[in-house]
Amino acid sequence: MTEQNPAADRVRLLAQRARDASHVLRAATSAQKDQALRAVAARLRARAAAVLEANARDVAAAERAGTAPAMIDRLTLTEARIAGIARAVEEIVALPDPVGRIDGLTRRPSGIQVGRMRVPLGVVAMIYEARPNVTIDAAALALKSGNAALLRGGSEAAHSNEALAICFHEALREVGLPADAVVIVPAGDREATKALLGLSGLIDVVIPRGGPGLVKFVAEHARVPVIAHYQGVCHLFVDEGADVARALALVIDGKARRPGVCNALECLLVHREAANGVLPALDAVLATEGVEVRAEPRAREYMPGAKAAADDDFGQEFLAKILAVKVVDGFDEALAHVARYGSNHTESILTPSYSNAQRWLREVDASCVMVNASTRFNDGGELGLGAELGIATSKLHAYGPMGLEELTTRKWIVYGEGEVRG
Repeated sequence: MTEQNPAADRVRLLAQRARDASHVLRAATSAQKDQALRAVAARLRARAAAVLEANARDVAAAERAGTAPAMIDRLTLTEARIAGIARAVEEIVALPDPVGRIDGLTRRPSGIQVGRMRVPLGVVAMIYEARPNVTIDAAALALKSGNAALLRGGSEAAHSNEALAICFHEALREVGLPADAVVIVPAGDREATKALLGLSGLIDVVIPRGGPGLVKFVAEHARVPVIAHYQGVCHLFVDEGADVARALALVIDGKARRPGVCNALECLLVHREAANGVLPALDAVLATEGVEVRAEPRAREYMPGAKAAADDDFGQEFLAKILAVKVVDGFDEALAHVARYGSNHTESILTPSYSNAQRWLREVDASCVMVNASTRFNDGGELGLGAELGIATSKLHAYGPMGLEELTTRKWIVYGEGEVRG
């Protein structure tokens, strides 16, 4: 460790340990990886009390610091949530291993056979905030896909992340895989994070998952490829002729159930021909749910309980029980609004029109585009990935929830029988 930059030296050593482990994981069989993941799930259940005790320390500190309720919700673990994390690990076990799969094998005129094989990325670094479940989700997906994980969680979840990492390390040792397949980078040192982002050659990709400040910091300092997991400004457009009961159900599920998650509904757009049927009923229901409505003038005509929306309420990720509402003249205005204010995360339409549904799917630019469904279905588990590393809002090389396949790349392979090109 040098006197000039001890933080950089420490994080380089951690990254080197992960890189060394990645070479072992590249050769691990599916059976070995699945055995480790089953052991992880068993450890989570067995050590649930210790994990909850560690999490309680983090939550208490966050409450003393006046942390926002949405962040507290993300931070908090319960017996049910730990059980859910364990089930997610087991769902990953049940998924097919993409590593080693060969696609498109064809014979060329020269006689050689050419295809592309799925291979791990190598070392995946993740920087995230206040979500201890991400520690297990990220580590489990990385392991199944043959990658080492370098995890830098937020300081607000430090005790929780440490307790969860112990479960993972014990499971890895139990089955004979290197514990450094999952390396925890201590939180709270900004210089160490900068050093991590500069480790080209040791880290293959970095994934920031958190607020705009975190994503911006990573993008500005990274010298390794970045897959951004940016904010979720999610819209629902209630089209002309939409069923009122369905509209109310989608809004309540999207906004009131878990307002602090990235796939929560932040803005409701209502066709002018649907406004009279939908908005008065919604005004009453949202009031009982404790949701604050911020509406533009036409919407407020139908929602007397709403506050006047400010210009910056549109395009805002509230992560709270606050909903922006706007009446639009038609489908094209809804498209234009989403194009201007959306964050490429999740966009949904409620419509009886097949043609409008198809246009919405084709023309809306988001990682997940939905018809007649809650925005909260943009989730790795709900979409069949078992769990997710996060929801990528950049487009290279992943767009949307990142599961096993998104943690691999493809290399060309060639089978020959002594052919020469000449």
